[in-house]
Amino acid sequence: MWQELMVALIVAGALVHFSTKYLPLAWRRRIVYTLGKRGFNETKLARFFKTSGGGGCGSGCSDCGPSTSTSCDSKSTTTSKQRVIKLHVQR
Repeated sequence: MWQELMVALIVAGALVHFSTKYLPLAWRRRIVYTLGKRGFNETKLARFFKTSGGGGCGSGCSDCGPSTSTSCDSKSTTTSKQRVIKLHVQR
């Protein structure tokens, strides 16, 4: 009896770890959205599942208040960097 309970807890913990780390971002956002509709705190879920933010405003940021001088769009343009991948072809 206790062994089955412990195995169930270990499997549940492994499933949560897998869900937060290896699922695609779209699936993790869908989980956060679904659990948020069921009454859980969407901001904490978004932080736990490592998605970009909660609030349900659809903008991808957690600032759903009135627009300020630093909006979410300006933050994303300044922090996005393009990586240059150099390929060395050997013939």
